[in-house]
Amino acid sequence: MSDFSKLAINQFTTLHRWSLTQAIEGYARNGVHAMGIVRDKLQEVGVREARRCLDAHDMTVTCYCIGGLLTDSDPDRFRVNLNETRRAIDEAAEIGAGCLVFVAGGLPEGSRDLPAARARCLEGLAEILPHAREAGVSLALEPLHPMICAFRSCLSTLAQANDWIDALGAGPELGIVVDVYHVWWDPDMERGIERSAGRILSFHVCDWLMDTTDLRLDRGMMGDGVIDIRRIRRLVEAAGYNGYREVEIFSERNWWRRDPDEVVAIAKARYLSDVI
Repeated sequence: MSDFSKLAINQFTTLHRWSLTQAIEGYARNGVHAMGIVRDKLQEVGVREARRCLDAHDMTVTCYCIGGLLTDSDPDRFRVNLNETRRAIDEAAEIGAGCLVFVAGGLPEGSRDLPAARARCLEGLAEILPHAREAGVSLALEPLHPMICAFRSCLSTLAQANDWIDALGAGPELGIVVDVYHVWWDPDMERGIERSAGRILSFHVCDWLMDTTDLRLDRGMMGDGVIDIRRIRRLVEAAGYNGYREVEIFSERNWWRRDPDEVVAIAKARYLSDVI
């Protein structure tokens, strides 16, 4: 690996220090021309200004984060989230995103019925897929680590994501995000990646710190933790994925506190190392 043509930075990596326009300009200034966009940040500047800035800096949008959260048992709240996902699909189309990352949602407040939450999400997906298909936007199911099943995602494994796609009979409008932070622990990961062949829309990298202080918001820079990122990357590529390796780091303790230019420079250095 001798260039940065397949390096992308997800905006979550510099979430609090740069606005969307600053992130576009900053990544481009550092020689990175692909990025994932956070929806809240897009809404701060608007689609038109975002599109202008992306075009001006020759920036590819790898993914748009996020849509989904379709597990609520209250019909009104479920409908609100469904409509928000429709709007997110339209925004993803307008900015030319490679996919819309779909996070399932956790348990409704006061509920212990996990099977019902999963069934509700599948119901919502079935309803939203025609809109995605019409808009030309692929939804990318992102299995999240089971530690956040209760409040964030009842979709926890690659096997489950593939089961959902099969159950819905979906085509290219529905695929999968492989995020090393969320799949590295799974004893069936290799089989899950093999089964995802032709369905992987996005590949996210960071690291799991041995001394993590927050199971969600204390991710490490690649090479600082225990994940065999290079092995997972090779498995993903063996399954046919040839897209970007996207750095996505949630880090209240460290990286969100540092100068974004420094963060990007370190990410570039790690990208060129043997950890990815």
